Amino acid sequence: MRQQLAWAAGQVGEDWLLSAQADTDAYYGRLTEFREFSHRAVRSALRADAKETAALWQAKAAFYESAFGNTAIAAQNAAAALKLLPGRDVKALAALALAQSGDVAKAQKLAESLDKEFPQHTIVQGYWLPSIRAAIAVNTRNGSKALDLLQSAASYELGQSQPLHFGLLYPIYVRAQAYLLLRQGNEAAAEFQKIIEHRGIVLNCPIGALAHLGLARAYALQHDTARARSAYQDFLALWKGADANIPILRQARAEYSKLR
Repeated sequence: MRQQLAWAAGQVGEDWLLSAQADTDAYYGRLTEFREFSHRAVRSALRADAKETAALWQAKAAFYESAFGNTAIAAQNAAAALKLLPGRDVKALAALALAQSGDVAKAQKLAESLDKEFPQHTIVQGYWLPSIRAAIAVNTRNGSKALDLLQSAASYELGQSQPLHFGLLYPIYVRAQAYLLLRQGNEAAAEFQKIIEHRGIVLNCPIGALAHLGLARAYALQHDTARARSAYQDFLALWKGADANIPILRQARAEYSKLR
C-alpha cells in the first residue's frame, strides 16, 4: 500500500488511493491517520478540479465519524461536503451520517430531496433511501419500523452500491442494529455474522470491523457470555492500535469489562 501511494503521488487519481488508505485506517480505528488521509484525499481531488469527488471524500468522512460516535465532527464534515457539491451520492452519505448522528430533521430533508430528484434510480430507491430511513428509525428507537423499511433493500444489500463501495452491506448493518434495539439477539447475530462472512464484499469498509462488536452485543443479549467475550476480543484485537478516545471503542471496552 505504501508503495502504491508513493507511486500515485502527484498523479491523476492520487485522491482515490489516499481515500482507500483512509478507509483502511478507519477499519482499524486509527482515527488520527484516517482523518489525515481523508483530508489529503479531499485536497488532492480539489487540486485536480474534481470537486464532486472531493465532496464524496468529505461525506464519507462524515459517515465514518458518525459510525464511531463522533457526532459533532460528523455533522461538520457533512455540512462541508454538501456546501462543496451536493450531488446524489454526497447527499446519500451525508444523510446517513446525519441519521446516525441524531440529526433526524436534516437527514429526512436530504432523503426527501433524493426521492424527488431520483424517483426511478434503482440504487437510490432500493438501497440508499431504505438505509437512510431505517437509520433514522433506529436513531428514534423504532426498530420495527426500521425492519419494515429495509425489506425493499433485501434484493440489493449484497450488491455493490455506488459510489464504489461506500456503505457496503449497510442495509444489513442497520437491520442488525434494529434487532439489537428490539433485543432480538439471535436475529441480530445472524445479520452481523452475514457481514463477517462476506469479507470479500465489505473489504476495508469499517462496517466489517464494527460487525464484530455488534456480534458481541448480540451474544450478550442472548446471555451467551462465552461467545460474547470471544466476539469482543475479536473486535478489540482489530482495534488494538486504535485511538483511545473513540466513543464506540470506549463503550466496547466498558461492555467487555462487565463480562469479565
